[in-house]
Amino acid sequence: KNAMNLDMVNTLGRALDELAVDDDIKVVVLRGVGGIFTTGADLSQAYNWYAKEGDTRRPSQRRRLAVDRAGQRIFHEFIGYPKVTITQVEAYAFGAGLELALASDLAVVGRTAKLGMPATKFLGPVLGNLHLFFHRLGPNITRDLLLTGRQAVASEYEHAHIFARVVADEDVAATTEELATLVARMPADGIAIAKEAYRLVEGQTALAAEETCAYLFHSYGTNLRFEEDEFNFVKERSRSGSTGAAFKKRDEFYDGGAGDRGE
Repeated sequence: KNAMNLDMVNTLGRALDELAVDDDIKVVVLRGVGGIFTTGADLSQAYNWYAKEGDTRRPSQRRRLAVDRAGQRIFHEFIGYPKVTITQVEAYAFGAGLELALASDLAVVGRTAKLGMPATKFLGPVLGNLHLFFHRLGPNITRDLLLTGRQAVASEYEHAHIFARVVADEDVAATTEELATLVARMPADGIAIAKEAYRLVEGQTALAAEETCAYLFHSYGTNLRFEEDEFNFVKERSRSGSTGAAFKKRDEFYDGGAGDRGE
């Protein structure tokens, strides 16, 4: 389901860097293979991204900060990307996928696509780019998704006009192409100037301090102490020896076994 690991994020970052300086490109469409956008971070690698070769100790806070600062770069830069960005959201937009959809200029979302931050059930409800969430989703939807960890359906938010288009699932790809074609008719210099203007306005208002806060909150959020009656994903995965089994235990703990195997 296009779960994202560090290699995938780095590859995506390099591709976006190349397109950013290509004068012939006006619009960049981000989509997932096989009609699925992404279920977010690959939790089979949870916490491995902090690993330092030869060091088996618990990652230091300075290590967490350094890794998260680098990892959050792509999401921060996607907000102010110099090309028009369109995300084609089908099936799932969990975790980093939801952040990319909200950070894009335009998002086309299928009505039954599932959205959310399920990893809050592992790391607590301080997760993701809070500035971006509060700015794009508003405080009520943000708190609902983060404090419950629930998986919402895109049709719930159609009336709120959070996304550029919310359409029937089978129309997502075609609508994305139509939208990209319309945008591409705009003058290239006009697009470049507009994107810088949008970035400047948002950076001075709703998204001020977003870059620093995003990685600080993530770094602190991965350093929780879990009490005996709380669900500890990393401990459960280590005990069972399986990410899938840990997901099953998560579902049993939170909702009696229901749920998807997303982030």
